[in-house]
Amino acid sequence: MDMLFWIIILALLFTAGIMLTGVITMGKKGTEQRHRSNKLMRWRVISQFVTIMLILLYAVLSGS
Repeated sequence: MDMLFWIIILALLFTAGIMLTGVITMGKKGTEQRHRSNKLMRWRVISQFVTIMLILLYAVLSGS
């Protein structure tokens, strides 16, 4: 159970990192930057989904 907790923490940090990088990239000008920002935001959505599923799994396994 502790291992799953730490995996969730890493997933949260990974998601926050993607979001921060995407927001910073969004502020830059240029077509390439816009394309990169869109790609990062898609990865953020996937990462958020995985993180939420891990949190739900943790809740189910802990009996909450």
